[in-house]
Amino acid sequence: MEEKLAEKIVDKAQNEVLDRFFELDKIAEFNQKKVLSAFYNNKIGEEHFYTVSGYGHDDIGRSALDKVYSDVFKTESAIVRPHFVSGSHTIACALFGVLRHNDRLVSIAGEPYDTMQQIIGSRKSEDYDSSLMGCGVKYSEVPLKNEKTVDFDNIEKYLLPDTKMVLIQRSRGYSLRDSLTISDIEKIIKIVKGKNPNICCFVDNCYGEFTQTQEPTEVGADLIAGSLIKNPGGGIVEAGGYIAGLKKYVDLAARRLTAPGIGSEGGAMHNQTRIILQGLFLAPSITIGALKGAVLASCVFENLGFKTLPKVNDTRCDLIQTIEFDSINQQQTFCRMVQKYSPIESYLTPIPDTVPGYDCNLLMAGGSFIEGSTIELSADGPTRPPYAIYMQGGLSYYHVKIALKGIVAELIKTKSIHIEEHQLD
Repeated sequence: MEEKLAEKIVDKAQNEVLDRFFELDKIAEFNQKKVLSAFYNNKIGEEHFYTVSGYGHDDIGRSALDKVYSDVFKTESAIVRPHFVSGSHTIACALFGVLRHNDRLVSIAGEPYDTMQQIIGSRKSEDYDSSLMGCGVKYSEVPLKNEKTVDFDNIEKYLLPDTKMVLIQRSRGYSLRDSLTISDIEKIIKIVKGKNPNICCFVDNCYGEFTQTQEPTEVGADLIAGSLIKNPGGGIVEAGGYIAGLKKYVDLAARRLTAPGIGSEGGAMHNQTRIILQGLFLAPSITIGALKGAVLASCVFENLGFKTLPKVNDTRCDLIQTIEFDSINQQQTFCRMVQKYSPIESYLTPIPDTVPGYDCNLLMAGGSFIEGSTIELSADGPTRPPYAIYMQGGLSYYHVKIALKGIVAELIKTKSIHIEEHQLD
């Protein structure tokens, strides 16, 4: 009974969003052509899949990989490596590479997400001495307007003479603010450069790659960074990150990852070049498939009376779909069913627990082929009001659809939601 009701609810929602799917398919085709052109332009061949050992000197595949990423993001330079531990590590290399003692970093979109606060030092921890602020970097935030949107009117007053870099976090993290569209990012950069053209505009691009037809570096960003186990890895890259932008800034970040005198010229790739290139080739279609799943989830839960962000017809500029629940029980049910419908470790039950870098217990669900991969279907959220779940990813749209049917069926079964007749018309 519950399964049949859930199937009707999800199928009804799918019919309502077919026009949105058509729009997303056009974005996928545009970005696929962009990626394909980068492969053509750099004459990628089988010789680029071979690897070298030891110091990694004279690795033509590694150099070609950097050039492909540079072409895709329309930048002077890029560094793409499996040695980046995570998105946070990649971003830290960019920040520590550029910023020096007494420089000021300004976060444009309010408070950054939890792990970034630890890197910056804005949230005191035992690692404070190793943070940016612990090393003498000054830090300011531009508060959000109504706790939801960037306060464009007040950005300038936070750009003091000692400001060296602004941080533009594209995705919302564990907050309910709007994620930033390319148009938003372009507007921010124009304001910053109008005040001081020498300020480095850095965009944390995690979750945003290939969700629109432009990237931040195409609208004036000086530097971007992201994780290869998110969008650009196409769901098959095992680890790593990328940094792209102006050569002077990429070089500084590269020296932070390795060492002065080495920069981007060293580092064995451990036979990962082929898989990273293949992941990039798959990324536009995988990303849009995940976005379709997010749109469907938004429609399903809007129809059931829950708050969602983004809403069905909002512009999509990252992978994350937020759903606010009324209780922790609904939040836990959602995560439990995402885990149940995962291809890996479906037999486990997510429970709230501590996670390094966060100040409260988190629920985390997602049986992924690659640990921590958020281009694969996953869901997580802090166990505090509002009881929001942040769903992202999906290597297959149909996997997301099947999981949503299971989630809705379980919510009906446990009487966590009440279905009105009009919801099935």
